[in-house]
Amino acid sequence: MNTTEMNNAARPTALITGGSKGIGIELAKEFARHDYYLVLVARNQAGLQRAADELKNDYDCSVTTLALDLSEDHAPAELFRQMQTKAIRVDVLVNNAGTGDYGPFADSDLDRQITMLRINILGLTALTRLFLPGMIECGHGRILNVASVVAYFAGGPNWASYVASKHYVLAFTRGLSKELSGTGVTATSLCPGPTATDFVSHAGVGSARVYRWVPKISPSGVARAGYRAAVAGRTTVVPGLINKILAFLGELPPRAIALIVFAFLSKGAAAPREVNLSNPN
Repeated sequence: MNTTEMNNAARPTALITGGSKGIGIELAKEFARHDYYLVLVARNQAGLQRAADELKNDYDCSVTTLALDLSEDHAPAELFRQMQTKAIRVDVLVNNAGTGDYGPFADSDLDRQITMLRINILGLTALTRLFLPGMIECGHGRILNVASVVAYFAGGPNWASYVASKHYVLAFTRGLSKELSGTGVTATSLCPGPTATDFVSHAGVGSARVYRWVPKISPSGVARAGYRAAVAGRTTVVPGLINKILAFLGELPPRAIALIVFAFLSKGAAAPREVNLSNPN
């Protein structure tokens, strides 16, 4: 039995996509604190190695890293194949990888839009479908899908496709959660609001009202809320009181009002550019 198999047999495993920085590495730290064996997936091998070294040094945990671009069609199947080859049983799947594209849809780059939807929707769905049957067969497991508080809104001017993709994540998780009742497996959607990552500097949206008015939560606070909710088997979690209020208002009828509110909070943003909105690779 190799080291990977020994570690995997001795402790539960959490597989975290987009696990090299931001919310992803903070989620990895939460699972490391609770004696999980970690598998981190992201596009950049150097970033993955830095994350793995930090985790091993600070938490004395075992970490496997895999550099994969989840926007590529074959990537989810390749990730699943590698887990099978290494005999790693995944107990917790954290679909954290995601990207965004800000600006008027008519002016957007089509390739960027398609890449975003492949990661935010298709990659997340494929990985869940691949790893879920094994969890059900074992009678235990957790799926944690990272969405966003914007998923509760009727739409998002200038973030149209991104908001729609997070709508999908939330709706998919809610439906899946009901399907899994009684199986020992649960699905949770983590819906953070503005978070103190490198999003603002990369996106150039520091002047937007939502980033000036809504207090930003630390990535570690978001991760802590997500970990606790997943372990408890909750269907959704929105970290932070103001974000909870925003989520509540976003679903109130008539939902057209929520669209107006979103447009108001988005005012003041700088010129459009490609960004990672909440949970970058």
